[in-house]
Amino acid sequence: MINSAAELRALQRVADLEPPLTAVEQGLSGLRGALCRHDPAAIEEQAAELHRALAVAIDRFSHAARDGGVPSQLRQRLAMVSGQVAAHREALARATASLDRAIDVLLPEPAMAPVYGRHGGAERPLRGGPLQA
Repeated sequence: MINSAAELRALQRVADLEPPLTAVEQGLSGLRGALCRHDPAAIEEQAAELHRALAVAIDRFSHAARDGGVPSQLRQRLAMVSGQVAAHREALARATASLDRAIDVLLPEPAMAPVYGRHGGAERPLRGGPLQA
């Protein structure tokens, strides 16, 4: 039984914060599944959904922090979600770096053509003809 206005506010705060936090957790789970399936369309969709859920959660948690604080059990879940987001970000950065290295190996940059030939003449064709003084 609720005994005070403070307990009622705490319960209301949990009720307000639970849905956006659950949406972020579900967004992370959906993104993890899409990444495991290597499904680019699903990855894009899940990432957009997660972005929206994070925006709502940040807004609600910021408001709750200014208005009396966030209950400890939700603060712990939020910290776990934050760690999962950081882990996804790190994995994405590593995958991107690995892909960049593979592309560099597979597609080396073409060698630059020399500006001058053996006898001092231009090797590259001049655009618009020779320079006139």
